[in-house]
Amino acid sequence: MIAERQTRTQNLDLALIGNSCVAALLDHNARIVWWCFPHFDSDPVFSRLLAGDEEKGFTDVVLAGLVQTQSDYLRNTAIVETVLTDANGAKLRVTDFAPRFERFERAFRPPQIIRRIEPLEGLPRITIRVRPTYNYGRPTKNIVVGSNHIRYIGGAQVMRLTTDAPLSYIVSEIPFVVTRPISLIFGQDDPFLSAIDTTSREFLDRTCDNWLDWSRNLAVPFEWQSVVIRSAITLKLSSFMETGAIIAAHTTSIPEAPSSKRNWDYRYCWLRDAYFVVDALNRLGATQTMESYIHYITTIATDAKTIQPVHGIVPFSSLEETVAPDLKGFLGHGPVRVGNQAALQTQNDVYGSVVLAATQMFVDERLSKMGDESLYRQLERHGERALAVAFEPDAGLWEYRTRARPHTYSAVLCWAACDRLGRIAERLNLADRAVWWKARAGKLRERILVEAWDEKQCALTGAFGEPALDASVLLVSELGLLPPNDPRFIKTCETIGRELMCKGRIMRYTVPDDFGAPETAFLACNFWYMDALGQIGRKAEARELFESILASRNAFGLLSEDIDPETGELWGNLPQTYSMAGIIKTATRLSSSWEDAWAHA
Repeated sequence: MIAERQTRTQNLDLALIGNSCVAALLDHNARIVWWCFPHFDSDPVFSRLLAGDEEKGFTDVVLAGLVQTQSDYLRNTAIVETVLTDANGAKLRVTDFAPRFERFERAFRPPQIIRRIEPLEGLPRITIRVRPTYNYGRPTKNIVVGSNHIRYIGGAQVMRLTTDAPLSYIVSEIPFVVTRPISLIFGQDDPFLSAIDTTSREFLDRTCDNWLDWSRNLAVPFEWQSVVIRSAITLKLSSFMETGAIIAAHTTSIPEAPSSKRNWDYRYCWLRDAYFVVDALNRLGATQTMESYIHYITTIATDAKTIQPVHGIVPFSSLEETVAPDLKGFLGHGPVRVGNQAALQTQNDVYGSVVLAATQMFVDERLSKMGDESLYRQLERHGERALAVAFEPDAGLWEYRTRARPHTYSAVLCWAACDRLGRIAERLNLADRAVWWKARAGKLRERILVEAWDEKQCALTGAFGEPALDASVLLVSELGLLPPNDPRFIKTCETIGRELMCKGRIMRYTVPDDFGAPETAFLACNFWYMDALGQIGRKAEARELFESILASRNAFGLLSEDIDPETGELWGNLPQTYSMAGIIKTATRLSSSWEDAWAHA
């Protein structure tokens, strides 16, 4: 059964294109409203998404007399086709993609976006508008026109548009009739040495084939196949090929709720979030992303004694948080933040996140390089750190900015680090270390279950000695702290389902935080709840909730970070990898098996 998406218009009805080097967001009218160039966390040359009511930071194709638009992905690809129709029936097709294929026996993923405009019927009259910005929202005024290119100069990078369209029409935004295919190639300031039309057609065909081949090799569940494939492609687009970093989202400062000031820059790699992404892709057999991320995380783990919870796509780069004064914010809801203060926070769960991800190197025989005793000794340093801080106050996974608590989730991840180190030691035949780590893990487990349990509420709470409930404790069974049939886990699920449910959506917590009481539901928590329901035998209920969440995706099948329980409107940064990974993990758990589905067909 495939869930139908909601037909109502979302403010975040945007599609993502990319190639694991760059990524851009565009709307139903083929307007590119967000593109950070030349990498995920760079200055956005197209920043209209966060410009409020200012018409800057975008490129589009304006069809005179437009009456209809139709836009969607080409099946199983990251290529978007938009068909525009005017009042006289004239039509044109706009195809947007980022080149992605093998070339000269190596991966070809340039910091480049290609747009092809093709007349389909009649004589469509269009205006091509290109209005880039630099330094987060300053309009680019220094424009240099060449023989078949335009250079937009400003900030640290020069963007070059190479095209076979009339340059004067583009610079002056003059309408003209399209009688032949036109290509627009946005990218680095390098000469384009091949035929523009031939090259763009070739790149489109090869990119399409590349995505179809990649999708074909996914081990998808029987049910919700197209949903899972779209989610997997989106996660792949969030993996930075050069280093293996997996970013939390491609945007910054889309607020969790209107006027909430909960505006954060998510264009970085949270080690916690990335583990969930890798776990989701691993379920589908997409091991290359996992292997790349493990290389990224081991680079961090083997260099640092203490680990910060979030890094840039290049490890150890500065994430100092500032505010961009030239952008008014999404729908005017500022501020727009660049960088993230969370990099400076103490989040004790990070040691568990590192060990959990690295554990794959010791157990997954598909990897080209397996973990060895040398890596294990490096990981033990982080296990020792986890032992030391397991019950210390921290900012927690929700990154509270003005308070610290000994959080249950953080302690559970510290336990997970010790538990996995014991298991890895067994595989490496390090018997003494296996005994040592298992003993420490056992003591941590006993203390966590005592200090986190609230007998009055019959639930594990979010922080030791505090009554506030927190949806993150729903992960204790998945992580292995409690089996799913343990009465404490079952009661915790029941309590959270009763107390944190709001209009059919699970809130991460309901008590006020640094910014007041949360107004929207964190989507990842809803997937955790569905998974927990499935584990305790309430699968039908979990499936119903899952279908409801799938119906809330935007028009292109993407989810952001949060959803308004009252209106169903999406909020928060887009696309949120936590949410997209949740789709995959829950679908694989709730789907009928291929054998059972065919047996009862």
